[in-house]
Amino acid sequence: MPPEPNDVRPYPALDEVDRAILTELAADGRLPNNALAERVGVAPSTCLTRTRLLRERGAIRGFHAEVDPAALGLPLQALVSVRLTAHERAAVDAFRARSVRLPGVVSVFHVAGAEDYVLHVRAASGDALRDFVLDHLAVDPVVQHTQTSLIFEQARGMG
Repeated sequence: MPPEPNDVRPYPALDEVDRAILTELAADGRLPNNALAERVGVAPSTCLTRTRLLRERGAIRGFHAEVDPAALGLPLQALVSVRLTAHERAAVDAFRARSVRLPGVVSVFHVAGAEDYVLHVRAASGDALRDFVLDHLAVDPVVQHTQTSLIFEQARGMG
């Protein structure tokens, strides 16, 4: 079972092979097991077993396809910073639980600093983005302030 977002798990010591598997899969999640085994220097059966264990322990959270948002009809992306009015655990946890289910939300980051959360949002247009903020965030009683930054370009790092 994958860990909850705030679940801090002490991973049993990952050895060199486990770290190599994670590194290779982070670079290419579609890498076939035989190719992965060859790259990390183990037998395919060993690689399959280790990959399964890494998934079970939560070190591998999942596999996904990186899709161009425009192909989904959501060409506009933004980062919406949110400051909450209350910081009691129940209010913070409830906001996180609600925000990850909002339409167009890609990721939710709980951050340190002047803001409490940053939401990565995709929208069909500027009007749709405005409606998202007004209909889902501005009306939320625990939201004190929002600030929206449009994303002009996104490039994925290796980390």
